[in-house]
Amino acid sequence: MSAEKVEIFDTTLRDGEQVPGCKLNTEQKVKIAARLDELGVDVIEAGFPVSSPGDFRSVTEISKIAKNAAVCGLTRAVKKDIEVAAEALKYAKKPRIHTGIGTSDSHIKYKFNATREQIIERAVNAVSYAKNFADDVEFYAEDAGRTDNAFLAQVCQEVVNAGATVLNIPDTTGYCLPEEYGKKIKYLKDHVVGIGNVTISCHCHNDLGLATANAIAGVSNGARQIECTINGIGERAGNTALEEVVMILRQHPTLNLNTDINQKLLFELSNMVSREMGMYVQPNKAIVGANAFAHSSGIHQDGVIKNRETYEIIDPADVGVTESAIVLTARSGRAALAYKAKKVGYNLTKLELDTVYAEFLNYADMRKEVLDDDIHEIMQISKKKFKAIA
Repeated sequence: MSAEKVEIFDTTLRDGEQVPGCKLNTEQKVKIAARLDELGVDVIEAGFPVSSPGDFRSVTEISKIAKNAAVCGLTRAVKKDIEVAAEALKYAKKPRIHTGIGTSDSHIKYKFNATREQIIERAVNAVSYAKNFADDVEFYAEDAGRTDNAFLAQVCQEVVNAGATVLNIPDTTGYCLPEEYGKKIKYLKDHVVGIGNVTISCHCHNDLGLATANAIAGVSNGARQIECTINGIGERAGNTALEEVVMILRQHPTLNLNTDINQKLLFELSNMVSREMGMYVQPNKAIVGANAFAHSSGIHQDGVIKNRETYEIIDPADVGVTESAIVLTARSGRAALAYKAKKVGYNLTKLELDTVYAEFLNYADMRKEVLDDDIHEIMQISKKKFKAIA
């Protein structure tokens, strides 16, 4: 059976950019968008056009340069928002208007001071109006994660009838457990007539560290689009990380799902986004962190030196990383020291290694990490203890 495609909807330039201090100008957004297009994302959410002249310009300019990806503009369920988004998207080869409204009881009561019936009416009106400007209209049910499933299905049914092509089911607050979120997607699949003709989308936040797990639960239960960001950036604790879901689907063929992403560009694009936004990537970040393919434990190092697959489930080259890193610390063993010493020009015999290793441990106990230059110094000290090294 051939694998089914999961579309990748990148919102780095919209939801990701909402991180305090990470505002991008139009030139930066266009630069990143061009690389996202090359990466192979299916949709680039370029911004929220009505929010500012800068965002309007960014969406317009990205619409001009996107060669393959659809370009999406966010709106509220407000006519003016939709009109402005349509104007910003007029140059796009594949424009998408993304409109919606909050559907949880909390949003209905406290944000809108409305009734469920009024929310449905506003949702339908927004989708119907957006269809006047674009064939491709995505509807988001904000805070769907905390929305009663029966009411959520009712909202989805009405917007599907109104012409929505994509249903975005956001876990806006990052509250859902994976099993719970997966069941929500399945409930919609089972209770919304005609849902097979539209794409269900997962938009998960990471407040409890479950964004990636929830997105995978969503596609495992029938969703076929994941909304995500490079490095998992986004408001509060961030969004689903693009690099994580792409590599999960690639490394687990039994899921029978794939994407069109060129994963060899992931590391480069991660660095670009980090640099342009001034947003530091934590070293232990999955896939793209500085330590993702680094080994400092002697047991791990010995295994990786003998066969990479003992401790690595991904070939670093698959995501654009040159090679695994063997990091020398006080936890490193003889195998790692011999490996690194050979890299800088020393082929040690077993007897020589024993002598050098003892000196290495003394050195390593005083430092967090032993660098290549340090190895040369250790070798000079060790030469005084044996005559074999010329």
